[in-house]
Amino acid sequence: MSGLFASLRGYDRRWLRPDVVAGLTVWAVLVPEALAYASIAGVTPVVGLYAAVPSLVLYAAAGSSRHLVVGPMSATAALSAAMVAPLAGGDDGRYLALTTALAIMTGLVGLLAGLLRLGFVASFISEPVMKGFIVGLALTIIIGQVPKLFGVEKHDGEFFEQAWGVVTKLGDTQGWTLGVGVISLVVVLGLRRWLPLVPGSLVAVLLGIGAVALFGLDDKGVDIVGTIDSGLPPLGLPDNLAFGDYLDLAGPAVGILLIGFAEGLGAAKTYAAKAGYEIDANRELVGLGAANIGSGLASGMVVNGSLSKTAVNGGAGAKSQVSGLVVAAMTVLTLLLLTGLFEQLPEATLAAVVIAAVIDLVDFAALRRLYRVWTRRLGSIYGYAARADFAAAVAALLGVLVFGTLPGLVIGIGVAMLLLLYRSSRPHVASLGKDNGIWVDTARGPSADTRPDALVVRVEAGLFFANADHVREQIEALCTERTRVVVLDAETSPFIDVSAAEMLGQLRNTLQQRGIDLRIARDIGQVRDVLRGVDGTAQLRVFDTIDDALSGNTGTN
Repeated sequence: MSGLFASLRGYDRRWLRPDVVAGLTVWAVLVPEALAYASIAGVTPVVGLYAAVPSLVLYAAAGSSRHLVVGPMSATAALSAAMVAPLAGGDDGRYLALTTALAIMTGLVGLLAGLLRLGFVASFISEPVMKGFIVGLALTIIIGQVPKLFGVEKHDGEFFEQAWGVVTKLGDTQGWTLGVGVISLVVVLGLRRWLPLVPGSLVAVLLGIGAVALFGLDDKGVDIVGTIDSGLPPLGLPDNLAFGDYLDLAGPAVGILLIGFAEGLGAAKTYAAKAGYEIDANRELVGLGAANIGSGLASGMVVNGSLSKTAVNGGAGAKSQVSGLVVAAMTVLTLLLLTGLFEQLPEATLAAVVIAAVIDLVDFAALRRLYRVWTRRLGSIYGYAARADFAAAVAALLGVLVFGTLPGLVIGIGVAMLLLLYRSSRPHVASLGKDNGIWVDTARGPSADTRPDALVVRVEAGLFFANADHVREQIEALCTERTRVVVLDAETSPFIDVSAAEMLGQLRNTLQQRGIDLRIARDIGQVRDVLRGVDGTAQLRVFDTIDDALSGNTGTN
């Protein structure tokens, strides 16, 4: 690991102005969103500000990105609420303590993972699974905020239970509350659409506060945030928690870290590529771990890298993590001097800010694009598994909506892995012909030349125990009464295991009984190494090219 604040080494003084401007711009977005995300996590809004300060400073010290903005985020906030609620037993004080403890545990897991160099783990969450998960999570967040928008009582449960609760309570809608919420939502979305440089969330928050002050909306049934403690947060471990409580949070912490790390790493890599520097995944784990520990010790909540705020940061011209330090300083100023201002913030406006922040994540167009990744040929090879990425995304989406956040993620990953194994166990075995001197799949090039007494095949996958029997069956099925030579083009098989190598030896013997000679062409790398090391393949004849194999010249055992 490099030293502290490594991203600030070689700092150019000319970067100071764009960094300060970017920091002020991000602050204008972060404050209202931090308040909103704390409400998603089920804690008082100021907890979001508590979390922002140490996380920004400690990530700048330990992380590898010059642009990533770390703070409370919707996905991890929702996961935090889902994990903490069953353990809190309806006790608000215990709920808050568990929320901060979860941040600490997430941080410890992140530090340990970074020190053990486990940054590669994020690659096990495929992009389609993450997309489905995020869509499901965004829908869950939105439906959880709709009651505040309408001024009705919220119904507990998963997505469909909450949605039904909203439908049954529509008759209790508070007109003033709905008006404030809708106007706030229009302001945020409208400014984002037509004046993207203006911080729409901050404008909506200030308008909501002004409306309460001018028209006394709190006396007309509009709920407001209420008392927010000013000043800096208390430091240290949360009170009244036993060691067993921390152990209970260890499993949820792993899931939250995985999600937060995946989202933050994607944002960091995006802007590192634009600026021409590298991201160290293991340092990102350490940075995220340090940020969460700092947040938890400062009475905060779980945090992670934010794609949206990082985009604001980069778009405003940030050059380094000095912009993040400026955001931290401005947030401290907010805690010391401006919390009283936010006490008059309507809950409906806060809900509108949350909905506007996550509505772009409901990306059904991306799911449609995954669905369209299909051809008749893929369908004939893999059947329903031809749309594996789409199926995994939908599994994650429905898993979140029906079973909850973390179970939904696990379901999505599980389905993706099962479909990967299924497709790997049923690789396409192509029959080849020669077209203009090139060996091609006859199904794609029907005019390719073939010999009636020879079958040339290739397996479009590695050969291993799970697909060995399938490959043998496919090759045997392609042989006809006229076939006398089978050539297996091994160039498209990057690896082979002992089971598959022994299968080839058995296939040779089976075909020999039918008067057919099995030959191998263009074995490369691992395939050559394994075939030479397995006793059962000693009689296989191996050739440099397919043409040599067909002619039987220069073959070796």
